[in-house]
Amino acid sequence: MFAYPFTEKFEHMMEQTGDFLEQKIGDHIRQSDMEAPVLSGMPEKKVWYKVPLEKGICGDGSPYHIYLKKGTRKRLCIFFSGGGVAWDDYSAARPVTGGKVAAGQPNFYWNNLRPFTQVMNINVGITQTGHSWNPFDSWCFIVVTYATGDFHVGNRDYEFDTGEGTRDVVHFKGHENFLEAMKVAKEHFPDPGRILIAGDSAGAFAVPALTEEILEDFYPDCRDVTLLSDSALLLFDHWQETARDIWGAGERFWKPISSDNIILDWYSSLVDRCGDRLRYLYASSVHDYLLSTFYNAVTNKDYSTNKELQELYRDQLAQLTVQLKKIMPGFGFFFNDWKHPVPGISAGGSVHTAVRKPYFHIKNDNQATMARWLFDAVNGRVYDVGMSYLRNQ
Repeated sequence: MFAYPFTEKFEHMMEQTGDFLEQKIGDHIRQSDMEAPVLSGMPEKKVWYKVPLEKGICGDGSPYHIYLKKGTRKRLCIFFSGGGVAWDDYSAARPVTGGKVAAGQPNFYWNNLRPFTQVMNINVGITQTGHSWNPFDSWCFIVVTYATGDFHVGNRDYEFDTGEGTRDVVHFKGHENFLEAMKVAKEHFPDPGRILIAGDSAGAFAVPALTEEILEDFYPDCRDVTLLSDSALLLFDHWQETARDIWGAGERFWKPISSDNIILDWYSSLVDRCGDRLRYLYASSVHDYLLSTFYNAVTNKDYSTNKELQELYRDQLAQLTVQLKKIMPGFGFFFNDWKHPVPGISAGGSVHTAVRKPYFHIKNDNQATMARWLFDAVNGRVYDVGMSYLRNQ
């Protein structure tokens, strides 16, 4: 009979600790030279800049910005950041905070950009600068940050019930933010010879959704294009209604959705129109603790994960791999089973995303790094790594 009060007290303590640590990290970034300078004039090479967008907006209505880095070669990576998703009033009312993450409480999407979020966006993994082991250090980058909960395709101010007797609004304006970001990309990097369109988590879903628009409206002359979705699998029966009726996404986004697998539907639609003009890549850990948690939340309204759910995720991932290979036999895959370093949060599951984490440069059990696999792919050598992780061990 004492278990519940103890658990409640512990969760409260963890929430306070998480909020405190996030604030401290944010203060350190703000007060040191770690914070990216605001771009004024022409960028210097190999320096990350913050670029405020006047017409951009975060989910909570606060100002929006992206990040830009000028490289030394005419190679451009357009990177879509991740950060969760909102699909109904309950999830819209529960944005991410450091405290909720630490306490294991439901937290579904980032709804603003603050100093702490810079840590997730730049100078890590593929975006790391000044290191010879990063084969993309010489590339130009536009990082389309994410704080709208709509897979970067929304176009609606959505009023929702907070569950506490009040109503609030979330600005699902991911598509408008994307368009403004692409104007900056075109201004500073007008004619790249090679393009990588990549994203992790929620941003990984955006890759097939927005690629055709990027190529048609901004870079129609580029014929050397590679795509990478890192960790994008979340089965849900109501994706079409969510995209159309909650996010207010345009018809080009919601109409191709015909199943519970939005990433498969969006890639199928893209392949139908672009075929083998593009190189297609997909990566994931096979027991993703966070995507299995989200699957449990959308399916069972339970924000938690366990070994059974993580095995189910691996089964779903194996099926997705077969389906993607069927629509495009040249699809390349990179799988890993790196365990999350905090078992209390992950319930023993594997990491969520790797391309913008130190894991990008770490060898998996096949003695391969994601960095080398991706670099080979953008140079025309597409292959699979880690397929054995999908088989029963």
